[in-house]
Amino acid sequence: MGDERAQKLEALARLKEAGERAYDQIYEAHSSSAATAWYSDTKENFHDAIGLASELGLSAEAEALRQRLAHIKAVFRSQFAE
Repeated sequence: MGDERAQKLEALARLKEAGERAYDQIYEAHSSSAATAWYSDTKENFHDAIGLASELGLSAEAEALRQRLAHIKAVFRSQFAE
């Protein structure tokens, strides 16, 4: 059981990192469609991370991820959405 939890914690860290990398790529995108694709990847990674954190009983982590995602959505909408 400990190994499975450790693997899930590692997966959580990878999802968070992938979400942040995708978010960074939004600003490197050379078109609005590319930015939107990276935004979609960002949201998917954060949603998966939130689900995994919740599954692991990490309610504070899940809430922090929800807040981070809400911030990212607000920024994207204000800077990229028409």
